Amino acid sequence: MTVRLAGEQDVPGFLSLAAQVEHWFGPMVGDAGFHAALADHLRRSQALVAAAAGGDLAGGLLFGTGTRTHHVHWLVVGEQSRGTGVGRALMDDAIRRWVRGPAAVEVVTFGADHPGASASGARAFYERLGFVAGEAADPGPEGGSRQVFRRTIG
Repeated sequence: MTVRLAGEQDVPGFLSLAAQVEHWFGPMVGDAGFHAALADHLRRSQALVAAAAGGDLAGGLLFGTGTRTHHVHWLVVGEQSRGTGVGRALMDDAIRRWVRGPAAVEVVTFGADHPGASASGARAFYERLGFVAGEAADPGPEGGSRQVFRRTIG
């Protein structure tokens, strides 16, 4: 697996990854807002992919940089690659590329009562990476609860 900056050629792979998680996050593949966000992250070189040996995307990440607070806007690991270190590799690369301490990295993920919280493994994943659960966030597009997770760097 190789983690690299994403390019226009990766759009079909991002859409394939998005299709695998729409049951948790709501429609993305046909959503103009998702397409615009993806295009914006690609244009700003703030999108990463983890490419499997065969070239298929095992995961993708859209990242937002700030002065002291950075944001994981979207991180999805393909169903067949979950639990294999792809998500960790994407996060490690993003932090190495874009975060200079002291800083914080924030992500909004499922609230504890959301059906996807345990099924997706997202909350446990972020906790393993040193993120700490914070305040509640606005509900997701499907109406489910969300919570901010934060990690302090340096």
